[in-house]
Amino acid sequence: SDARLALGYIKSNHVDVLLSDIEMPGMNGIELCEEVKDLGIIVVFISSHQNYDYFRSAIQYHIEDYILKPIKSSDILQCFGKIKDKLDAVNKIDEAKPESYYDNIRKSVEQYLEKEYKDAKLEQAAVLVNLSPAYLSKLLRDKFGTGFSDWLLEIRMKKAAGMLTDVNYKSYDIAYYIGYDNPKSFSRAFKNYYGMTPMEYRSGKIKQD
Repeated sequence: SDARLALGYIKSNHVDVLLSDIEMPGMNGIELCEEVKDLGIIVVFISSHQNYDYFRSAIQYHIEDYILKPIKSSDILQCFGKIKDKLDAVNKIDEAKPESYYDNIRKSVEQYLEKEYKDAKLEQAAVLVNLSPAYLSKLLRDKFGTGFSDWLLEIRMKKAAGMLTDVNYKSYDIAYYIGYDNPKSFSRAFKNYYGMTPMEYRSGKIKQD
């Protein structure tokens, strides 16, 4: 009954399918769909209105089905029977793929990140391995235990740590080199990762040497 509560649940849990009314108080179904459009979730709308704008939004967001009220149980069974078949087919295909398939994806993404860490984007990595961004993100977490952004952060921080051992590099130069436009954002990310600021890290390395 509350789209914002639904959104909070979706962001904290794995969700395959979303069945949503369109007209709701606060956030409506179309706004909810906009929020989850990149998560690879199958969406079904229910509504009592044959509204052109609603139909257009359904097409725009590739909605699986648009069920008009009053809803009959046969409509729901038919709709979700098709969805179940689609999800079963996807899962069976995934189970049949050898581990080398996933290893090749990981290797391709890793090579991309090592080369393009400054400007790396999930969307571009997904193009390289012929997957959707949402599915690639899920695959990396499920199969390898790390998300794309976490992997990118790890590579950037290791590059930065290596550069900090060379006093010829200024902190703002390093920030720009690894993909941060704002040196403060880089410093904050570095401290969150290593537990110390870039300058503290550099000072410690100089003392060790």
